This record gives sequence, C-alpha cells and structure tokens, in this order.
Amino acid sequence: MTTVLNNPLRPALLAAARSPRLEGAMSRMRITRKLVDRFVAGESEPDAVAAVLALVNSGRFVSVDYLGEDTVDSAQAQATVDAYLSLLQSYSTMDAAPRSLEISLKLSALGQGIDRSLALANARTICAKAEQVGVWVTVDAEDHTSTDSTLSIVRELRVDFPDLGTVLQAYLKRTEQDCHEFSGPRSRIRLCKGAYNEPASVAFQKPVDVSDSYVRCLQILMEGDGYPMVASHDPEMIDAADRFARAAGRDVSSYEYQMLYGIRDAEQARLVADGKQLRVYVPYGNQWYGYFMRRLAERPANLMFFVRSLVSRN
Repeated sequence: MTTVLNNPLRPALLAAARSPRLEGAMSRMRITRKLVDRFVAGESEPDAVAAVLALVNSGRFVSVDYLGEDTVDSAQAQATVDAYLSLLQSYSTMDAAPRSLEISLKLSALGQGIDRSLALANARTICAKAEQVGVWVTVDAEDHTSTDSTLSIVRELRVDFPDLGTVLQAYLKRTEQDCHEFSGPRSRIRLCKGAYNEPASVAFQKPVDVSDSYVRCLQILMEGDGYPMVASHDPEMIDAADRFARAAGRDVSSYEYQMLYGIRDAEQARLVADGKQLRVYVPYGNQWYGYFMRRLAERPANLMFFVRSLVSRN
C-alpha cells in the first residue's frame, strides 16, 4: 500500500513545485498537459462544470477549487474572486441534491500574503454568494506558516457563516488540539494527511507517525458534534473512519469521505455503491503546476505513471 510521505523523492518534488524555472520547462512539454488532465478537470469554467455534472450524475458530491496560490497582486486576487462568483452562478442553475455542491478556497489566492483584511473581505464576498445559492464553502489549508492566520479568518467568517468548513492537516503536530477546538456543533472539518514540505519542528516526518496522528484526529472529530470530512485514499483510514462512525452512533449522512479527482475512481464508485457519501475534490484553471507536483509527491504510483508516460513518449 502506498500513502502520502512514502515517496523518497517527495522533498525534491515539493521543492520543484515552488520553482518558476521548472514550471516553465514542464509547461512547454506537450506530454505534460495530457498527464495533468488526469488530476485537473481543465483550464476553463465550462471544463469544470462538465466534470461536476458527470460526478454529480454518478452519485458523488463535488468540491471545486479554482487553482492558484501565493498571490501577491490584488488584481489577481480579485480575478480569483470573480472566477468563484461566476462558478457559483453556474452552480445555481444545476439540478443537484442538497450539500452535493461545494467550493474550496485557498486564502493565499485571495490576497492573504498581501493583507489579511483583503483575504478576509474577498472570502466574505464569496461566502455570501455561496450562501445565497445554497452551496457549501471550505477553506483549504496551506503550509504551516499560514495556519494561524487561516484559522483566525475562519473563526471570524463562521460568525456569519457557521457552516463554513476548513481543512486540518494530520502531519502537523498542532492538529490534534485544533481538532478539539473545531469539533463543535455545525463545524465541518476536512481532515487530510498534508501535502507540503514541512520541517520536523512542526510536522511528523515518518509515515507511521502521520498515520497515527490521522487516526487520533479522526477519532476526535467522529466523537465530536460536527461533520467530519475524511479526506484520504488510504484504505486503513477509510476503515478507521467507518469504525469510529459506528462507535459514535453516526449515520451515513453525518460525515463523508473525500478523494481527489482522478485518483482511485473505482474506490470512489465502491463507496457510493455502498451507500456512503463521497465528495470529489475537483481542481481547474491554468495555475495547475503546484497542484500537479504535489500529486506526484504524494504517491509513488502517481510519479511512476508520469515517468512511464515520458518514457513511452520518448
């Protein structure tokens, strides 16, 4: 079984995810675009909408992410807001089941690195539109240096938007305590293992320690009063979620599983056929490079798929 952090090339790939020079080189490779399509729904809103409709029609839920991060230009932050508002308008025309439609926001794409108040205002604008059309919003996690700022913005937004969700990363040593804080009524926590290159001072480094932390955090959320979102492709974590849910007396409507677009599609279908709620994280947009590199870093199987495709192409 392969899980996040098992890839020995992970540190190098995560460093490459921050390299503009490598981004330019990879973007010029014709084979790269075909491989990116495995993990990214497309570059345009119509591409994303088509993927959403196909997934919803298959019985799955969706959370759409307009790709972009580390924005240092207020005009680009506004363009991200506009993209989400347009997507939400498209959502409003869909005949979809309640709770099946969601968007995911990265606060750094909304101007968090420019000014906290800018990111808060932009997020508030998007949340207000989402509430109007009946769509959930979840705030993504990024690297550990932004965690305090992100969670403080989430706390402020939840005063007016109490169903706002956020992401906690199990590889951070602080997350167990954060789970206690964010497991109250109407909370929605997407628990993932984590996909950034973090130092040992703040994050567990060994796969077994990350998995153990995930299980501890998952149990806290399942025993809490909120709505846990189990973001994992790891069979052990999926089984643990089912076990903790039964022990806590939860029915299947009180939590959900989440997986990434293009990964373990057969397992996604199996969970849905088994009566479970399953949400697919659907990224789209032309700022795909960092996201793509993190997917390669997460699992050796993803990296080998990329390498085999390059070899066969050559």
